[in-house]
Amino acid sequence: MAKPATKVRLTLDVTDELNDRLNALAEESGGSKSELLRKAIALVEVAVDAKKAGKHVAVIDKNYKVVTTIVGL
Repeated sequence: MAKPATKVRLTLDVTDELNDRLNALAEESGGSKSELLRKAIALVEVAVDAKKAGKHVAVIDKNYKVVTTIVGL
């Protein structure tokens, strides 16, 4: 049987502007700031793994056309 994950509390200092952005994004996504940051970490993980594999992360439209390639992650 798997052992439950241990939680670690982090303290993060951000500017008022970034805090406002986090609050707005959390509200838009229907979750908390903590959940938003967990999702952000998961997205960065995908980008890092793709880069290691020589691939890219992109935004595509409904016709599967690449409209933005995400670089720098």
